[in-house]
Amino acid sequence: MTATSNVLVFPAGSEIGLEIRDSLKYSHHVTLFGASGKSDHASYVYDQDRYCEDPGLYVDAPDFVERFNRLLALWRIDFVYPTHDTIACFLAQRQPEITAKVLTSCYETNRVARYKRETYRLFAQRSFCPRIHVPPYDDVVFPVFLKPDDGQGGKGTCVARDSEELAFHLARDPVLLVSEYLPGEELSVDCFTDSGRQLRFVGPRTRERIQMGISFRSTAVEATEELEQIARCINGELALDGAWFFQVKKDRTGAFKLMEFAPRQSSTMGLYRHAGVNFALLSLFNARGLPVEVAHNGGGLQLDRCLHNRYKTSLLIERVYIDLDETIIFGDSVHEYVMAYLYQCRNRGVRITLITKHRQDVTTTLGRFGISPNLFDEIILVSEAEQKWDFMDPSGAIFIDNYWHDRKAVREKLGIPVFDVDGIEGLLR
Repeated sequence: MTATSNVLVFPAGSEIGLEIRDSLKYSHHVTLFGASGKSDHASYVYDQDRYCEDPGLYVDAPDFVERFNRLLALWRIDFVYPTHDTIACFLAQRQPEITAKVLTSCYETNRVARYKRETYRLFAQRSFCPRIHVPPYDDVVFPVFLKPDDGQGGKGTCVARDSEELAFHLARDPVLLVSEYLPGEELSVDCFTDSGRQLRFVGPRTRERIQMGISFRSTAVEATEELEQIARCINGELALDGAWFFQVKKDRTGAFKLMEFAPRQSSTMGLYRHAGVNFALLSLFNARGLPVEVAHNGGGLQLDRCLHNRYKTSLLIERVYIDLDETIIFGDSVHEYVMAYLYQCRNRGVRITLITKHRQDVTTTLGRFGISPNLFDEIILVSEAEQKWDFMDPSGAIFIDNYWHDRKAVREKLGIPVFDVDGIEGLLR
């Protein structure tokens, strides 16, 4: 059996970090930890004893390496997943001083990836490299695209449609790169290279709806020979190791040109994870020297993102009283969020009592919906003439029921928190 590794996601609260956590949270090969230099969403998804927020955990802090190593030693971390280009580049450069293995490619590969001038210089003779204009910009064909040398996520980019606009943007930031404008389709291409530098997977996906530099809608598409050739070329020129990706966009003739590449996980690699390609786990096994095999299920797959809420509560819940009709079951269905919460309670040792005025045989009804009576520590049948609150121990208790009058009576008589079904989301971890 494969041994368990202690792994740290850093920073843990970025979209990339959250995707890595989702990739690993159910794996029995991993004990997962998170750390961030600021308060962010990670504090809502990691257990308190496996998460650290420390304002000193910024790579530009003079004592960062020492502070970081103390955290690695405390948790006995074996591997670190960097989730930001600057941090991946820094940790790769300082790998000899870092006491855990950083899951990225070597420093030189990270350096070339981090700085677009270095990327374009390396691939200048390749047909997929966009034309980069240099001063005095006499031969520019407008419009042109301007971007920072070390930017990411579309930050600081702009389009100049004539020489006046070009001069304006360069006056504000003289070191902007001036590239040919690429008006066509844009794709990200997720890749995996094993420790023997063999390119094992090439997975293009669309960037249909982009916000904050992130694909909020992305569809898996077939890898063409053109895209595979670009992937092979990048892989052949650089020492890539593990998960990486590149972005391309079509020029005026319909040919794909390279925008950038990064030797790390991307947040939208979750698309291919749901087709069987778990990049984070593959990278871990690869770093451990284990043979890896990519099993892609194929088939059409599309990802779409939206804002998703998570909640924290100060309630110390020891027991849950919950109704059956229109609460655990509604119509001919089982309420999925309710069942998730009940199993969360079971996993955490919270006592569950089913309290119901159900008019039929409860065990038969539960069986019809595939729910075991053993899920509940106690089942209390209440007659129409009786009140539910009369059967409850209020100590550390909450009550969940879709019926307003029952919730109102329990709250007034016992003073405990009461929830309708829509409030369960706030109780889920």
